[in-house]
Amino acid sequence: MLPLQVLLPAVVFALTALQALASNTFLAAVYEHAVILPDPTEEPVSPSHALALMHKNMDVLEGAIKEAAQQGAQIIVTPEDGIYGWRFTRESIYPYLEDIPDPVVNWIPCTDPSRFGPAPVQERLSCMARNNSIYVVANIGDKKPCDSSDPDCPSDGRYQYNTDVVFDTQGKLVARYHKYNLFRGETQFNYPKEPEAVTFETPFGKFGIFTCFDILFYEPAVVLVSKMQVDTVLFPTAWMNVLPFLTAIEFHSAWAMGMRVNLLSANTHNTSMAMTGDGLFTPEGPAAYHCDTATEKGHLLLAELSAHPRLSPTYPPAINWSLYATSIKKFPGENNTFSGAVRRDIFTFSELRHKDGNYTVCQGDLCCHLVYEMSNKRKDEVYVLGAFNGLHGSLIKYHWQICTLLKCPSTNLSTCGQPVETAQTKFEMFSLSGTFGTSYVFPEVLYSGVQLDPREFEVLRDGRLKSKRGTLKPLITATLFGRLYEKDPPHPLRISL
Repeated sequence: MLPLQVLLPAVVFALTALQALASNTFLAAVYEHAVILPDPTEEPVSPSHALALMHKNMDVLEGAIKEAAQQGAQIIVTPEDGIYGWRFTRESIYPYLEDIPDPVVNWIPCTDPSRFGPAPVQERLSCMARNNSIYVVANIGDKKPCDSSDPDCPSDGRYQYNTDVVFDTQGKLVARYHKYNLFRGETQFNYPKEPEAVTFETPFGKFGIFTCFDILFYEPAVVLVSKMQVDTVLFPTAWMNVLPFLTAIEFHSAWAMGMRVNLLSANTHNTSMAMTGDGLFTPEGPAAYHCDTATEKGHLLLAELSAHPRLSPTYPPAINWSLYATSIKKFPGENNTFSGAVRRDIFTFSELRHKDGNYTVCQGDLCCHLVYEMSNKRKDEVYVLGAFNGLHGSLIKYHWQICTLLKCPSTNLSTCGQPVETAQTKFEMFSLSGTFGTSYVFPEVLYSGVQLDPREFEVLRDGRLKSKRGTLKPLITATLFGRLYEKDPPHPLRISL
């Protein structure tokens, strides 16, 4: 028999090896929640009234959390605004807010609920995590008092933040993130003075977190992935779908592929506001996604993901997004161009008049190249190649470079760029590329019925978005969506209220 001092190191080594093996993947969940909304009011309700509404939403979320845990999920993400909704003024949201401490305080609200004053929402979320042995990610509101010694202190004496919280399997608060890029209607909240790059470690990878509109900006989104090297991003969102490029599932999947990171996207569900679409997205494409415009029901998604995608043998290589496009001369195809609007953005379009062809369209220093062959050129459907290179947005502006193969809603060219959800045309092949001035490009391919299928396309290392074979589904759009963060103008609203 081997002596104990010999056996112990062997046992420890074996357990460590098993743990390392087990942590190569993890089971993740996201929940798309049909939020129970408060009655619109400009006057604050009582704290008990606010808490009653939040408990109704947390009852639903707790059911999803329990179900996810029973199926083996190790982490679940719930949506932005998932606990109290969004019908608020700065004053009327106040009863829904709690003081959320910095996680360095080492706090388990479930076992010590009154340590930082009343915190019934944090207590219940903590207990959900602790009782189900699962990481719980939720979006709530934080309040922080301030006074005249702070020159930026709002006149009502407090800061209010749109805030994500994460509780570990013991119910401990391990992350708190204040949303840095508020959407234009979020006047009830303050902008943080500085962007926060929030990360935390788990037995199944390094995680980062940000919220909704943040995904379109360098800070914190790119910082977390490129500088902090997180494995997975947690993404509570209340995303209003905007065709043709910004539906939740297509852009969030494209972002995960372009940034080569896992993205756990949990959306609110409200069809009247075009809010639907969540998923578990990976560098290779969606592991699972859901988009439902027909019902008002919530939906739970689970999928097994790589805990350390950069170490995976299937991890996609880095892409030089302009390599191919800058190496060729302009294609000799028809270049009769016209202008068309995608929302307020004026694109340069060229109609694809034949069953197959080679086209080039330029706007500024962006040239978009397309080689294509349709399965059948239908007379009742029109496709265009489009380019856009400029600032997007009305108040908060940011710089896009977009190359797109796009279906128009009708044969009237003036409709090109307007939303369309269905198509009949399939393609034998397409290859799209552009002379992008950025390394941050996100490949989108959207099929009829607002569907994804990453198996049907690939991105070559020279920057070509290319079909692998003929498309099995009719095509709505194939797009390369670039972001020139360095050309963004200063943010006009990032000041204290």
